[in-house]
Amino acid sequence: MARKSTHRPPDAGSADEHAGLDRRKSSILKAVVTEYVQTAQPVGSGHLSGTPGIEVSPATVRAEMASLEREGYLTQPHTSAGRVPTDRGYRFFVDHLAEPGRLAPAQRHKIRSFYSQVHGEVEELLERTSVLLAGLTEYAAVVVGPGRDTAPICGIQLVRLSERVVLVVAVLADGGVEKHVLDIDDDFGDDLLASASSHLLAHLRGKGAGQSREVPVPPTGDRRLDALCAQVVEVLSDAAGAAEAEHVFVEGSSRIALAFDAVDTVRSVLAILEQQLVVVELIEDVLDRGLSVAIGAEHGFEPLASCALVIAPVAVDGELAGTVGVVGPTRMDYPRAVATVEAVGEQLGRRLAHRLDPDGAAAKSAGVARGARHAGDAGDAGGGGDAG
Repeated sequence: MARKSTHRPPDAGSADEHAGLDRRKSSILKAVVTEYVQTAQPVGSGHLSGTPGIEVSPATVRAEMASLEREGYLTQPHTSAGRVPTDRGYRFFVDHLAEPGRLAPAQRHKIRSFYSQVHGEVEELLERTSVLLAGLTEYAAVVVGPGRDTAPICGIQLVRLSERVVLVVAVLADGGVEKHVLDIDDDFGDDLLASASSHLLAHLRGKGAGQSREVPVPPTGDRRLDALCAQVVEVLSDAAGAAEAEHVFVEGSSRIALAFDAVDTVRSVLAILEQQLVVVELIEDVLDRGLSVAIGAEHGFEPLASCALVIAPVAVDGELAGTVGVVGPTRMDYPRAVATVEAVGEQLGRRLAHRLDPDGAAAKSAGVARGARHAGDAGDAGGGGDAG
């Protein structure tokens, strides 16, 4: 690929010299990978002889393919068949031979159009992104977003619903809104609630709700105000602790069934994709090792040894906010998969960044608070009874 660092740390020196492959062997390996990805049929020497970059006899090609097999880049599934790439062959192809993937204009337009029109909360955005990515690649798509416990707080409003009931509204950087009803021991006026909102936001802005207990909110000197702030911090922290660690969406798992002939392999892969925690741990492990393409046994997870994983981080203001990726057979169109995953990850990051706009968050917080305040006023006017 053009940007090798996005796939694995580049090797020192010439790729061919380091791997021990000369130009002819490299051309043959590239041709085998390309042909096998397109046809799913073992590639024979006669088919490659005379093609661009391989202007030699079938006997010479056959000898070079036998050498590539001994070196671990190709394998022969049957003695009478042609050869197919091994995981090592795919790895060399991805790192050194593949041309940079380019999306068709229609695909680029589809991605841009999707993110210019998509609306809703972050969960819906992530779920619909997984559907988009699965449709674009024809592989199973995985989208991991930040959990509510880690999403930074952008706005806090305390709204009086009744004499001793306050609504805590927290607007999060991922676009979500947390609302919690708080029973209090005193009747606080709107001025004190506004002061508490400002004081809390000044010290919790940019921190995850799960960190609220760890972040010191200094006392103001007003005993009632400090007690109220402590209650709010407690309810935010408790709610974050009960939330799921991450938003994980897997779409297109059924597409995996079409990629494998062995029923046991299909069952194994589908079973893993249903375990969200396992999927997240797998992605984190691949990222920790500096890879964005993990092929076969490289990811170290035996049930997915027949699969490849292509992932891209989703960044917001330089910070990791999630991951997008696809899972498919090792016989994957890697250039196209990498280009698609990177394009979707970039657009998702931009969309999330737009949602993080502080002015937008403040406006959203104020809007939710106004709605809650009006509801509370209506309840007071009606005597606080339930609608019959």
